[in-house]
Amino acid sequence: MKQSKTLTSKIEKEIKDENNFKTQMSNKVKCSHILVQKQSEAIVIYERLKNGEKFSKLAKELSIDTGSAKKDGNLGYFTKGMMVKPFEEAAFKLQIGEMSEPIKSEFGYHIIKRFG
Repeated sequence: MKQSKTLTSKIEKEIKDENNFKTQMSNKVKCSHILVQKQSEAIVIYERLKNGEKFSKLAKELSIDTGSAKKDGNLGYFTKGMMVKPFEEAAFKLQIGEMSEPIKSEFGYHIIKRFG
């Protein structure tokens, strides 16, 4: 009987740990972005991406965020509250592999792609 109780509490702990991990991961996203000053630039880039050009290549060539541009636009993982509101709202709505239309923020126009 004691062994059964121990096994049950061990399984319950594993389930709780897995649920905590899933909750933690749902509060994080991994995205890359391309940032430009003008809406017209963002629209042209967005069309190029839709026509099959590589996100990483265009981020390196065209993004004014030089820090992330060096890394193919990669911003890594971030949680809610770390990015400006319009960017964050768009990023968290995306599915993995999905790309946003141009999003305006105080920094310019972003095209965001979610990777995780």
